[in-house]
Amino acid sequence: MNDSPASGAPSASSSAPVVLDVWCELQCPDCHTAQDDLRALRARYGDRLDIRLRHFPLEKHKHSYAAAQAAEEAAEQGKGQEFTEAVLARTEELGRTGDPLLLEVADALGLDSDELDTALIDGRHLLIVDADHAEGKAIGVRGTPTYVIGGELLDGSASQEGLRARIEEIADRLLGEG
Repeated sequence: MNDSPASGAPSASSSAPVVLDVWCELQCPDCHTAQDDLRALRARYGDRLDIRLRHFPLEKHKHSYAAAQAAEEAAEQGKGQEFTEAVLARTEELGRTGDPLLLEVADALGLDSDELDTALIDGRHLLIVDADHAEGKAIGVRGTPTYVIGGELLDGSASQEGLRARIEEIADRLLGEG
């Protein structure tokens, strides 16, 4: 999941995309709001910008850890982004229902919900979620959404105002378009 350059900058001889890490948790209403910006960035940059979901479950959201594991299983089944967006669209409901909502979303997307349920039980994705969370803490992530691009940490947990423009500035510079 995390095999791109840490700086998010392609090397001079590479055509590798710029990496935008998005530290997110799936029970966070602000992360749901951020999806509009991420869709706009995908539309503008296409495959020149590699937007990577990084998990940062918050203790105050009791179902966010399971949701992160479920998102990893959905990604393994080929629908990680769709699953993430569908769960984020229902953050309030996730807070009330937890795992049943995750399974319902999986079914609606045509995922193997039995396998997703098994993944939640056997914990096969715990290490990915734990590693993302630990890395986030180590680099200064305090809330969600938080972005890292070109080595710059942009905290959107208090306000997302102006963040897409800042991400575009950095991406343009890294892509040699600015």
